Amino acid sequence: MKEIKWGIIGCGAVTEVKSGPAFNKVKNSSLVAVMRRNGEKARDYAKRHRVPKWYDDATRLINDKDVNAIYIATPPSSHEAYAMAAMQAGKPVYVEKPMTINSSSAIRMVETANNTGIKMCIAHYRRGQPYFNKIKQLIDDKIIGELRFANLNFYKKLLSKEELELTGNKWRVDSTMSGGGLFHDLAPHQLDLMYYYFGDVEYSKGISTNQSHTYNADDVVSGNILFKNGTIFDGLWCFNTNKENQKDICEIVGSEGSISFSVFGEQKIFLTKNGTTEVIAFTPPQHVQQPMIEKVVEYFLDLGPNPCSGHDGAEIMKLLDSFTAK
Repeated sequence: MKEIKWGIIGCGAVTEVKSGPAFNKVKNSSLVAVMRRNGEKARDYAKRHRVPKWYDDATRLINDKDVNAIYIATPPSSHEAYAMAAMQAGKPVYVEKPMTINSSSAIRMVETANNTGIKMCIAHYRRGQPYFNKIKQLIDDKIIGELRFANLNFYKKLLSKEELELTGNKWRVDSTMSGGGLFHDLAPHQLDLMYYYFGDVEYSKGISTNQSHTYNADDVVSGNILFKNGTIFDGLWCFNTNKENQKDICEIVGSEGSISFSVFGEQKIFLTKNGTTEVIAFTPPQHVQQPMIEKVVEYFLDLGPNPCSGHDGAEIMKLLDSFTAK
């Protein structure tokens, strides 16, 4: 392939700004078809984004001769089926996070990629952004010395009844579609960064429960990880607090200093060392997935390494399972 001609399965809200427009802005890449079960919404998306083709059937998009790569942006419960269909049709896939609903499903996807020889990337797109890569550089350059531990606290207010009725929230709090509620929707970003920064996992465990009983998924999760490099991670996610107690902070502590940052908030790194704190600020890209899509396109064209493999995605699914398994 000399150019990646994308087809999107599931052109919903996440593709409007975060990812969709980027496929036409990356070198050797173009968006040629989109699919959504609601044909009118697919047609409207195609018209607004100037996409040549639209479908209301995924099989037709996958078999479109003008499409040579598939971006899967549906709810996680359908990721496995669509990814397998695409790979069996000989087309590489870029799969939204979370990779799927559990680690067993993720392993099957990886096995299909291995058996077919078709490429697969997972959309842990923060790996591509300069802000998060600066943190990795500070860690790798041992600016804070030898790693000791990381602590993450992420608290969100409880969704109101009105918010729960919004289409974009309904599937996220339905564990049969999302795999495990808001934790499964948001924590993959955070846990993938820990995996990206610290490497392979030695051991993990956690506890979770549904305290508010406003939907069928757990809304409080606590988890611990021992990485093979010796770093210990401790995380607490709460999705039933009030507005005043909302928090998004991760602190990485080393033998000579610390790094604090937000995963979803303002892109500012607080580097503390020798009694002083330096603030390193970044501006998020207009299309947050564009840096990652650039790397995926290079990989699909054999011009670079896989920026986030199916194996990596499966490792994150294993962490989610270990934190929430009853």
